Amino acid sequence: MGLVRLFRGKVSAFKWLYPGMKVKRWLALLLVGVTILALGFAYLLRSIYETWTFPSIVYYLTLQFISRELRAVLFGAIGLGAIIVAVLQLNRSLLAAFLPPGQEKVVDIVYRHRFQSNRGPKIVAIGGGTGLSTLLRGLKEYSSNIVAILTVADDGGSSGRIREHLGMPPPGDFRNCIVALANDESMVTRLFQYRFGGDDELVGHSFGNLFIAAMTGITGNFERAVLESSRVLAVRGQILPSTLEDVTLCAEVVEKNAQGERICQVEGESQIPQPGRMIQRVYLKPDGARAYPGALRAILEADLIVIGPGSLYTSIIPNLLIAEIARAIQIAPAPKVYICNAATQLGETEGFSVERHIETLQRYLGKVFLHVLVNNNFNVEVPADWAVSLVRREAAESQSHPDYRIEEADLVDPVNPWRHHSQKLASRLMKLYESLREGKKRSERHLLAEQSEPLTLKEDKLS
Repeated sequence: MGLVRLFRGKVSAFKWLYPGMKVKRWLALLLVGVTILALGFAYLLRSIYETWTFPSIVYYLTLQFISRELRAVLFGAIGLGAIIVAVLQLNRSLLAAFLPPGQEKVVDIVYRHRFQSNRGPKIVAIGGGTGLSTLLRGLKEYSSNIVAILTVADDGGSSGRIREHLGMPPPGDFRNCIVALANDESMVTRLFQYRFGGDDELVGHSFGNLFIAAMTGITGNFERAVLESSRVLAVRGQILPSTLEDVTLCAEVVEKNAQGERICQVEGESQIPQPGRMIQRVYLKPDGARAYPGALRAILEADLIVIGPGSLYTSIIPNLLIAEIARAIQIAPAPKVYICNAATQLGETEGFSVERHIETLQRYLGKVFLHVLVNNNFNVEVPADWAVSLVRREAAESQSHPDYRIEEADLVDPVNPWRHHSQKLASRLMKLYESLREGKKRSERHLLAEQSEPLTLKEDKLS
């Protein structure tokens, strides 16, 4: 183990010399400065050597019994080693107050800042709930340019209580996404997910929700609070609200009872998914909420736009009910991918197939998602008391659809087969993105070739 730690330490030290770290230039300047200083000191010593008479012991201390060339190499190596040790130890001493024990090394922090802070395609993921945080946890290994756009219609649990008492957007989904995009699973990361127990007013609240609420009070606005909370956990990407207005998610549902069926209106996101109900449509109160400008900018500048996974009616569609968000998605030039849920949701999408998920999404957004990523691994152990089922296709696998293309892959978590596996999902999504990008490049090259062909023919005729 000691040898392993020594090897890792040496590899970490060599990381300072990686191209792009912007450290070697200053080390070189330091060596030049020390060399010039040593040269001036050498002139002084030469003058003293020529005018003073030294005792015989100096002859041996200055190694005059060997050649001058060998003495120069030996003293140079000793001096360079002393400089390196001094710089490293000085660096460690000065930063000790800012990097408590257990924190990552300075070289790793610099390396991440230089090479990972602006790495990968610009990916916009739209949704909410557990599904979105699952996707983000996998995507952060492929890109640091991730923007998560979340609904603010949540009104249940700890988030709902904070929203009601403090008049701020619900922090729960934002907390989950911050933790999912965090650089590592540190103690602070686990602290954000800690939920209070007991029987007092704190019961059910998570520390992260309270932290964001406190940060909102300190900074004066919610978006600033999310940004500062993200910095605490060294988040790779941004988490933005779809709107900052106080909106309520409402639904028109069909309820079944002994007398038959009746249509009724339900207000509140937490009140909508109920067994025995069939959702007809969802809408926001008040109507006409304005989109958060940063979310619109991210959508229009994206390299890839992803919707889902997540609760269809209560996490995904609420974002699309904001007209400016929906319009930005429609006109954005980036490829758009819908990730269908792995399992149906009780009281929300019972009995839904892949095609019905897509048709529901199209009613609110139009036919803009040309690619749909779905799970095709049904060889998993499903609990006997499950009230939901895995989402399957209605059509045969070989049958294509004119409005979209379905991409199938094993995406589920074998331990929790009703949920996606972060790494599987992110890996398949990035493979799809790379294939779409390569296809676009081939199309552009083909178009350029077609545009240049008439000019070539014209030149041939003139010749």
